[in-house]
Amino acid sequence: MKLKNAFLAMLAVGTLALSSVSASAQKDPMVGGAAMYPTKTIVENAVNSPIHKTLVAGVKAADLVDTLNGAGPFTVFAPTDDAFGKLPAGTVDTLVKPENKATLTKILTYHVVSGKISSKELAKDIKKGGGKYELTTVQGEKLTATASGGKIMLTDEKGGMATVTIADVFQSNGVIHVVDTVLMPN
Repeated sequence: MKLKNAFLAMLAVGTLALSSVSASAQKDPMVGGAAMYPTKTIVENAVNSPIHKTLVAGVKAADLVDTLNGAGPFTVFAPTDDAFGKLPAGTVDTLVKPENKATLTKILTYHVVSGKISSKELAKDIKKGGGKYELTTVQGEKLTATASGGKIMLTDEKGGMATVTIADVFQSNGVIHVVDTVLMPN
């Protein structure tokens, strides 16, 4: 009996050790080759992402730093620098001018949804919705999420589409899903 109890105790300790190793080994995906930390805020991680320089500049120009450093939680569909590069020439330079702050804010907040929504939850909601799921952005308009080829797609109010290229980058105040296209509100 003593041997059996000792064996069970060792098994429990081993299982506990393995579960703590796997939990500590689990971390957010790299974004642009940079580590993302779940203990940092959306802004704290975004400034370290080499593929989100344009987004960070826009967030600063729109005075959204304090908001996205706040408690949230937020789900951010974060366009890459390449996504901003798809816009017509001069668009970004024009948007970051002080006189265009309202338009820039409208576009950036169109990429933010209240709550912390994982890709698994989005996929479940898409399935439950018969292939699509509507998200209301903090800007007030809708994004429609669908799934195609194992990827989550977002369609904006104008019919533009973005693909989630890196999902589930968890932050202390929400989650980022990297997208390949800037979404546009009406």
